[in-house]
Amino acid sequence: MKLTVLITTYLMILMNTMNALEHEPVSYNTVRIENLNIFYREAGPKDAPVILLLHGVPTSSRMYQAMLESSLNTKYRLIAPDFPGFGHSSWPSPKEFNYTFDHLAEITEKFAAAMNLRCYILFLHDYGGPVGMRMAISHPEKVKAIIIQNAVSHEEGLSPLWVARRAFWQDRAANEAAFRKSFLSLDTTRSRHLGNSPHPEHIDPDTWTDEFYFLNQPEQADIQTDLFFDYQNNLKAYPIWQKWLRDHHPPLLVLWGRYDPSFIVAGAEAYRKDVKEAEIHILDAGHFALDEQAAEVISLTEAFLQKLSDRIQFCSKSR
Repeated sequence: MKLTVLITTYLMILMNTMNALEHEPVSYNTVRIENLNIFYREAGPKDAPVILLLHGVPTSSRMYQAMLESSLNTKYRLIAPDFPGFGHSSWPSPKEFNYTFDHLAEITEKFAAAMNLRCYILFLHDYGGPVGMRMAISHPEKVKAIIIQNAVSHEEGLSPLWVARRAFWQDRAANEAAFRKSFLSLDTTRSRHLGNSPHPEHIDPDTWTDEFYFLNQPEQADIQTDLFFDYQNNLKAYPIWQKWLRDHHPPLLVLWGRYDPSFIVAGAEAYRKDVKEAEIHILDAGHFALDEQAAEVISLTEAFLQKLSDRIQFCSKSR
C-alpha cells in the first residue's frame, strides 16, 4: 500500500514538473503610452508569431490567463494588454481622457508599436472586437489572422437586451440612471458570466465578484458609462467592418459561447457572409467561453494556427 502511494506521489510530481517545463512563464509588465501606464501580460518566445489578445468588459487581460499559461506559449508570443480604464492600466478621469473606442484603438495601436509588433494574430473578445477591427482597418498589412470570441460585427448578433441599451443612446439624460443601475449591478455582472449556462457550478464566482469590486472603484461608473454610450458608434461601423472582411478575407476563426445573454449565436454565423471559409465553432459556454471551456478554446486556436504556420512564421521572421 505504501509503495503504491509513493509511486502515485512520484508520478504526480513528475507530471507537474513536466508541465512546468513545457510552458513559458507569464510576465507582468507596464509600458508608458501617452502619459498612461499600460499594463500587459506576456508569455512565449520573443521571436515567435504574436497573438495580440484584446479583452472585453468589465474584465481585463486577466481573462486570458489560462491561454497565457497554456501550451500555446511554447509556439507563440502571447501579449494581452489592459485598455485604459481597465485592470492595472491607468484610469484617467473622463474629464481628462476621451473614453471612446476610437481612442482605445489609438492607444492600443501605439502599444503595439511600442512593443515593436510589426504583425500579429488578433484574438478579439467583446470590447476587444471594436478595438481590433479599428486596428485592422487602420493597418491591414499587420493582421495575419483574426480569432473572434463572442465579439459582434453584425446587428443580428445582438439579443433583445439591446433594446434598453439603444434607448440609452437615443436619450442619455432620460435613461442614464437606469443604465448605471443595471450595468454596474452585481446581478448584471454575475449574469455576464453565467448567462444561460445549464452548469453555473462550473464557473468560478471570483470572476464576477472581482469585476463587481472593480466596477465600484472611484470614477469607474463614469468611465464605463461614457464608453458604453460610445458603443453606438460600433453599430454604425458594422458595414465598414463587414466590407473590410470581404475585401481582405483574413483567415478567420469564430468561437462562440451559445449561452451568451447579450451576443446570440446568429452573430457567429453572420461572419460567414463576409468570409465564406470562416471556421465557426459554437461552444457549450457563455459570453466568457474561457470560464467554462478553456481547454477547447485553446485546442481550437492551436489547430487553426497550425494550418497557417507558413503565413504566420513568415511574419515572425520579418520582425
